[in-house]
Amino acid sequence: MDRWDRAGRVAAYGAALALTPYLLIKVSWVVGSLLGLLPVGTGFGKTEWVLLNSATIGMAGIGIAVALALVRPWGMRIPAVPLAFCAWVGTGFLVPVLPYAVLSSLLGSEDGDPTSGGDAGPSMPDWEAALVQIGFVGMGLGLAIALPTYLRRRWPDAFAGRLGDGAKGSPRALPWMAVVGAAVGLIWLYWAVGGTAGVAHHGERDVAWHVLSGVFGLWAFVASAATWAAVRGRPARVPRWGPMVLGWLGSGSLFAWSGWKLPFTLYLAVAQPAHAALPESLALAAVLHLAAVGAGAAMLRALVRTRPGGSGMPGPRP
Repeated sequence: MDRWDRAGRVAAYGAALALTPYLLIKVSWVVGSLLGLLPVGTGFGKTEWVLLNSATIGMAGIGIAVALALVRPWGMRIPAVPLAFCAWVGTGFLVPVLPYAVLSSLLGSEDGDPTSGGDAGPSMPDWEAALVQIGFVGMGLGLAIALPTYLRRRWPDAFAGRLGDGAKGSPRALPWMAVVGAAVGLIWLYWAVGGTAGVAHHGERDVAWHVLSGVFGLWAFVASAATWAAVRGRPARVPRWGPMVLGWLGSGSLFAWSGWKLPFTLYLAVAQPAHAALPESLALAAVLHLAAVGAGAAMLRALVRTRPGGSGMPGPRP
C-alpha cells in the first residue's frame, strides 16, 4: 500500500464517520415527529416532513456506504457502474460547494448545507447545526481524496501517463458538451457578479445566491476545460490524472446540482405557489438546468471513454 492508498483509506473512513451524526440527527427528527416529541418543520405537514427527512436519511446512508466501498475490499468486487455513478453524484454535490460551506457562517447560513432549504429543523440548536456542517464538509473533503485513489486502483490505465500518450482526439472542433458547459457557466458567473438579464425577482437575490452562482459557474468552466483537454489530448505533456479528476468533479457538479434543482424549478413554474420564487426567470432556469444535466452526463461519458490508445475504461480487476 503506497502513500496515496493510505491517504485514501484515512479519508474514506473519515468521510463515513463525519456524516454519521447527520444520519442520526435525521433519524431522530423522523422518530420524534412520528411520536409527537418533536415539532415538524415550518410549512410542512407531518407526512411531508417524514417523507423529506426519510429521503435525506437514505441519501446519507448511501453516502456512507459509498465512502466505505471506496476503501473496503468488497468495494473492488461490487459492480463498477452503480458505485461509480453514486460516487460521481456524491462528489458532484459536496466537493464543489466546500468553499461555500466553509464561509457559510459569514454568509448567514443556518446550517452550512446549501441543499437543505426547508429541510432544517424548526428550532435546530447550535450543536446540531455544527454537526450538520461538519458532516457535509467532512464527507466532501473525504470523497475528494478517497475517490481518486479508488479510481486509480480500479482503473490504473485511465489515470496513467500524460494527455498526449496515444491521444486520438479531433483537432478540428471542441467537444459539444464543453461548449454547452462553458455557456451555462458564463451565465451563472454573469449573475454572480450582479448581472440582471434573465433575473425576474431582483429582491430574492442575496449574498449566498451570488456566491453559489459563482461557485457553480467556475466549476462549469473547470469541467469544460478538463473535458476538452482529456478528449483532445492537449496540452500533451499535462499528466492525465489532473484533467480526469477535475473533469469528474466538474461534470458531477453540473449533473447533480442541476438535476436537484430542475424538478423544483418545474414545480414552481407549474404550481406557482404564492410564497416561493426563484430570482432567475423560471423558463431560463429550467433550460439552463436541463442543459447542465445533459452536458454533465455527456462529459462523464467522454471521460470514461478517454484513455491512452483511445479505448474506454477497462472492466473491474479480478
